[in-house]
Amino acid sequence: MKNRITYILVAAAIVIAVVFLILTATAQESQFFITVGELGALSAEEQRQPLVVSGAVDGASIVYDETIPQITFTIVDIPSDLKVIEQRGGLAVVLEEAVQDPQAQRLQVVYSGVKPDLLKGSAQAILKGQLGQDGRFYSDDLLLKCPSRYAEDIPEQVED
Repeated sequence: MKNRITYILVAAAIVIAVVFLILTATAQESQFFITVGELGALSAEEQRQPLVVSGAVDGASIVYDETIPQITFTIVDIPSDLKVIEQRGGLAVVLEEAVQDPQAQRLQVVYSGVKPDLLKGSAQAILKGQLGQDGRFYSDDLLLKCPSRYAEDIPEQVED
């Protein structure tokens, strides 16, 4: 009887541990991305947390140092509302307009790694990383979406 209770308690502890690990892993990986404009609206404490930020790549700002390797570039604020993107003509149009707008909010990005082939002007960048004290975004992970390949696709962003 004593062995049976021990086995039940051990099994219950294992089940609880597995459920806890699944829930915490899911919460960490289900991070939505924010726009450059939304990043500026976050509190200082929120800005120090790991973030996922999206924006349009300003092609003229791309600088690649292959000796490190490190890339610096600027992303430009794009709308997070899918309806606004559709009304303005689709993702490709919105990305191009954002890059051409001198009044749009911008964020300088630093990414350590090999330069991806899709890193070019008006591509949509989704970056995981942290905002540095110098105001630059230090990205650990860089995902790119070329608008010419996916002209009709709209990103799954957080809707207001």
